[in-house]
Amino acid sequence: MTGSYLRTYFLAKYITSNAPALAKLVTPLQGFMIETNGYRKMGLRYDDLIAEENPIVQKAINRLPPKEYYDRNFRIRRAHQLSLMHQLLPKDEYLSAEEDVRYLTPYILEVEAEMKEREYFDNMTVVKK
Repeated sequence: MTGSYLRTYFLAKYITSNAPALAKLVTPLQGFMIETNGYRKMGLRYDDLIAEENPIVQKAINRLPPKEYYDRNFRIRRAHQLSLMHQLLPKDEYLSAEEDVRYLTPYILEVEAEMKEREYFDNMTVVKK
């Protein structure tokens, strides 16, 4: 599980930069899927949907600045409350595409890279000559 998020992230970057025909096919589908999921209608960002049970994500969340950590918890609590009431936010409070930035992804990638490096050095064997 260590590199799964990292692989997915780089696959998406590869498709958008190196495969323009595939990107033209996937981009409209991406917009449709985001609209269908409706997480922006509840005030959530994409990174709010990442499961916290993963130890990598837990470490990344602990590295968030205090303001971003508070904002994340507020968005998640508000979404839970809206879900319990079977309601959505008013249309003027929907999250726009410009506001839906990946705030947690850089921290996740950083933690995954550190864990991969640690695993490499932990399994390294020293050979005496």
